[in-house]
Amino acid sequence: MSEIIKVGMADLKTCKAPDGVTTLGLGSCVGIAIRDPILKIGGLAHAMLPDSTRIKNNTNAYKFVDTGIDELVAELVKQGASKTRLVAKIAGGAQMFTFQNKSDMVRVGEQNVMASKKKLAELGIPLLAEDTGLNFGRTVVFYPENGNFVIRAVGKDEKVI
Repeated sequence: MSEIIKVGMADLKTCKAPDGVTTLGLGSCVGIAIRDPILKIGGLAHAMLPDSTRIKNNTNAYKFVDTGIDELVAELVKQGASKTRLVAKIAGGAQMFTFQNKSDMVRVGEQNVMASKKKLAELGIPLLAEDTGLNFGRTVVFYPENGNFVIRAVGKDEKVI
């Protein structure tokens, strides 16, 4: 019987097939799912902010896209994954509120998505699919066994990317 492991905000977890990982309430946050398709192990990071270098005295690497992806990759490699086989999918990064001011502070979702794509590209990890942006929150479940990233949102049909 498989288990679905919960990932909190500013957190990450890994698992092996047939288990899965889930996180609730991705608004402007981004969920980064990475797996090794041969070993069928993977993980999910729930990152809140794009860039750890903008915050002093940061003690939670999982809170940020840049360091969260590094930590997730390191954990998967420690479990035997090959960096050269890793593939990724992302979800979230919504614009949850509408403001007249288009400052960077209110564009956190968009910045999280851009930071995710940039970091994955730097690490040479192909981004296979995404469900990002728009103006609604998402709950996701990721299955490393087959790579299915299930996206659920209130008032929307469930989709698998």
